[in-house]
Amino acid sequence: MLKVKVTSVGNSMGILLPKEALSKMKATKGDTLYLVEGPDGYTITPYQHDFGDQIEAAEGIMKRYRNTLRELAK
Repeated sequence: MLKVKVTSVGNSMGILLPKEALSKMKATKGDTLYLVEGPDGYTITPYQHDFGDQIEAAEGIMKRYRNTLRELAK
């Protein structure tokens, strides 16, 4: 378990993440991290929680409009 402190950042509050945590998440300066609420509290993750749902929706649209997308790609 890594310990972090809440600190002032301008008019807001923030936390500084240790290098070990950032390297395990493969996160670098400028990346977006997501704060996901779960039954045991919050989790910080580099992965968007509902990304799988968005991919499924996109695949359905691409399958439905396959011919149209093929024509537009020409």
